Amino acid sequence: MRYSILFIVFCINLSIGASIANAQIFPKIIKKNNTTQSSGNTQERRNIELRAFDQESYLRTLTSVTDSIIFENNVNLGRVKSIISEDRNIMIWAPTNQLIKVSEQIQIDSIWVTAFEYYSSWDSNKIDIYNFDPKSFKDTINIQLYDEFYGYNYSMPLETTPVTSPYGYRWRRWHYGTDLDLNTGDPVYSAFDGIVRIKSYDRYGYGYYIVVRHKNGLETLYGHLSKQLVDIGQEVKAGELIAKGGNTGKSTGSHLHYELRYRGLAFDAEKVYDFPEYKILNQNYQITPALFGNIVQARTNAYHKVKKGENLGSIARKYGVSVSSLTRLNGISTRTILKIGQNLRVK
Repeated sequence: MRYSILFIVFCINLSIGASIANAQIFPKIIKKNNTTQSSGNTQERRNIELRAFDQESYLRTLTSVTDSIIFENNVNLGRVKSIISEDRNIMIWAPTNQLIKVSEQIQIDSIWVTAFEYYSSWDSNKIDIYNFDPKSFKDTINIQLYDEFYGYNYSMPLETTPVTSPYGYRWRRWHYGTDLDLNTGDPVYSAFDGIVRIKSYDRYGYGYYIVVRHKNGLETLYGHLSKQLVDIGQEVKAGELIAKGGNTGKSTGSHLHYELRYRGLAFDAEKVYDFPEYKILNQNYQITPALFGNIVQARTNAYHKVKKGENLGSIARKYGVSVSSLTRLNGISTRTILKIGQNLRVK
């Protein structure tokens, strides 16, 4: 009787695994596993009391715990998982019917990666892949940044975090990150638990940079690095060393360009952090339409590229605006000499 039950459970488990595998196949996440199986595991498994396997309950439980960004790891999956499985690091799960678009052959099988619409695609080349229009965003989204009870922590990105340049308008353009002072070679840490989505180089901007997708619904970007210490698809924990700081790309001195992003759009990190006090302001943060007001405004702005022979008067007449309006919008005076190719905001 003992072996009959074992055979039935084994067949059911194979059937479930086959049907799910046919529906969706994901490559594996790069994990660092320093633990080893103890010799007592075999004897321990022999002592497990065999029990009937309820397929419907199994799938129903997995579906309920996979439809959330943060995986509810307080659910004891050992109780709903087939007792035949010998690998405790592998879990068969019910798909959320959202496929991942993999631009590189990197395997992603973490449940939370595909949980919500802004996690339904994966691209390791482009930073903003979400096609999120802040104009149509009317909701208030509560983001739980960390939860120590469930083992999701946070970390400051550097050992010290003096701000040298805040998020905001500077040098006639918008600065979408917060610059934190460091010396080249200083360690840079992952702010939250997540998976490395981008490891790249931008000669005219970020230099060597990394983007990490986090379980809490945000992404973080780390720019101007001197060395990248993680790979695309690697799972990282909050506080894990991911890079060394530097002065690469468009940078005037060693610092970390740090960005918080929601659905691809950067927002002011100082709304989440108190950098001088070296802490996060609150365990929760609310994403509101007002957070992206500057981006909405920037997308409605119009610019004109200055051509040979043009001046403020001719440009103003072309767009039906006043010269004073042009000078105000661009922070210049009527005596400013325009350069060919210069972008002027006209509205």
